[in-house]
Amino acid sequence: MTTAKKIILLSTALSLFAFFSIFVFTRQNIPASSAETAAASAPPATVSNEDADRNQNKSTILVEGELQSGDTLSKSLTKYNIEPVVRQQILENLADCLDFRKLRPKDKFRVFLDDQGQLLRCEYENGPLESYSVTRTAGTFVAQKDQVNVVIKTCMVEDSISSSLFDAFFNNQLRAPLVYAFADIFSSRLDFNTETQKEDTFQIVFEKYFKDDQFVGYGNILYARYQQQDGKIHEGYFYQPDEASTGAYFDAQGTELGTSFIKSPVPLGRVTSKFSFSRLHPVSGIMRPHLGVDLAAPSGTPIMATSDGKVSYVGFNGGFGRQIVISHAGGYQTFYGHLSRFSKGLKTGSVVKQKQIIGYVGSSGISTGPHLDYRVQQLGKFYDPFAIEFQPKSVLRGEKLARFQNNITVLSSLLESTSDPETLYVRYMVLKPDEQLTML
Repeated sequence: MTTAKKIILLSTALSLFAFFSIFVFTRQNIPASSAETAAASAPPATVSNEDADRNQNKSTILVEGELQSGDTLSKSLTKYNIEPVVRQQILENLADCLDFRKLRPKDKFRVFLDDQGQLLRCEYENGPLESYSVTRTAGTFVAQKDQVNVVIKTCMVEDSISSSLFDAFFNNQLRAPLVYAFADIFSSRLDFNTETQKEDTFQIVFEKYFKDDQFVGYGNILYARYQQQDGKIHEGYFYQPDEASTGAYFDAQGTELGTSFIKSPVPLGRVTSKFSFSRLHPVSGIMRPHLGVDLAAPSGTPIMATSDGKVSYVGFNGGFGRQIVISHAGGYQTFYGHLSRFSKGLKTGSVVKQKQIIGYVGSSGISTGPHLDYRVQQLGKFYDPFAIEFQPKSVLRGEKLARFQNNITVLSSLLESTSDPETLYVRYMVLKPDEQLTML
């Protein structure tokens, strides 16, 4: 750990809460029927349950299932021999709070039946952090979205590059969504296609979500650092002002890392041909200008719009194959060629946002293999996309800057004071029905 990161010890827990901008919750006991309690500690079987209609002990039958590819909930319940009347009660009541269009394979459900085969309760997990239930109470059914217990671990990993950023993350058991998110933080300042070298180093502080001791996904990256061999350091701190609906990444001086354009529409593609006014064409064998960059990537790799704009062309364009042209403010146009396909619904006149997926890498037109031909033009003149310097989206000032810099101090203190170099902090949260967690 460098001296620069060793600032001060963590002063108070209250400051830490202010940094994360999220309340820390003590694990709470959610009221549950005895059937739920028994089911949590026993395999699928006949277990004891106090019926919601009260006053008489009855045996309870628990049926557990999981949606398979192509299943509807009705079809899956049928596979598990749920009677038509019970199946209809589950479907009709869950429809009041659960959008069946969002169901997906591997969603889990549990059905509790009394000794007469009548429905007591059904629980449905639509992904790891959304839980719904139908419960029989006093002869009627109540359907609702339930709260979920979540454990959030703030973790830190630091390492060096031996071959690629992808490999370095995978060697630390970090999954693809996290490496993409890390690269995206620096997408306006650093091109991981051309500017990474062996022995570059990185550090990342991030959130991991757990439910029932099972890892379910990554939360926000709170801090990211990348140091190149020439000594240049790139840092990004996550900050979300109280009034903002989303957060962004800033350097230590409060300048947002994001600019009007990101450098590359395929952040981890491999540059196979650079911007040049005289290049030997790989197919024709003729020297000619190549006024863009070629980014090799597997066919089907998503391509992002590098800035907000409006689609001025989408279609097949000779040697460029399937191509998209987007017009942007300031007289800029960006060109994306050799695509395998376009994003669904994209057409001339479509308004797109920065980082929106507009198409997919391919080898259409005159091409020797799957890659993206990416070009940037301003007022009729083409420029090297990786050499253009764009203005930051925002700069923090005044009170916002002071709060942001205080957060940096708290984070630095946390990194210094931890006794565990990997898990910096653990907190428990009851995710309420109207709350959502950021998932990478």
